[in-house]
Amino acid sequence: MDGFNLYYGCLKDTPYRWLDIAALCRLAVPGCDIHRIKVFTARVAGSALDPSKPDRQAAYLRALRSTPLLTIHFGYFQQTRVRMATVTPPPATVEVWKTEEKGSDVNLAAHLLADGFRNDYESALVLLNDADLAEPIRMVKGLLRMPVTVLHPIRSGRARSVELRKVATASVVIEPAWLAASQFPPVLRDSIGVIHKPASW
Repeated sequence: MDGFNLYYGCLKDTPYRWLDIAALCRLAVPGCDIHRIKVFTARVAGSALDPSKPDRQAAYLRALRSTPLLTIHFGYFQQTRVRMATVTPPPATVEVWKTEEKGSDVNLAAHLLADGFRNDYESALVLLNDADLAEPIRMVKGLLRMPVTVLHPIRSGRARSVELRKVATASVVIEPAWLAASQFPPVLRDSIGVIHKPASW
């Protein structure tokens, strides 16, 4: 699962951000035994407008880690100064900070292939809507003869990736009802102590 693809695809500005990924997977592929869940993300930084963002993410990552068989794999954010063109004429450029999340899609592809070659799964459920992953999915199907279901995190009105639909064994859109039915309880416990759902969520 690509964490930021999921968040920006169908969770941002919704009441469903306290999402139990394992529960969502069971709804998406009923009857399947979940062997392993891998989440690919990066640690966020606070900002002047939202200084508590890292605290909310840390609480959610703790909640995810309380799920058996789930592991979290981190990429990173890269910030660079770039010049970009303005939209409003007359033509001009401005210098801006460009922030990019790096590594999650590559890490997901690497694990999908490596786990497949190790026969660590019989079929894969890949949660994202990024066409960049079409080639590794095609390889798993073609070289390893393993089925791959793509679970698309998209809001109403947005389209599934055409490339992913072409290569996937099955292509499924996350239903809003699944998100509502797959929430962690407001209070959880792990080996450290109590985990509270962020108040602003």
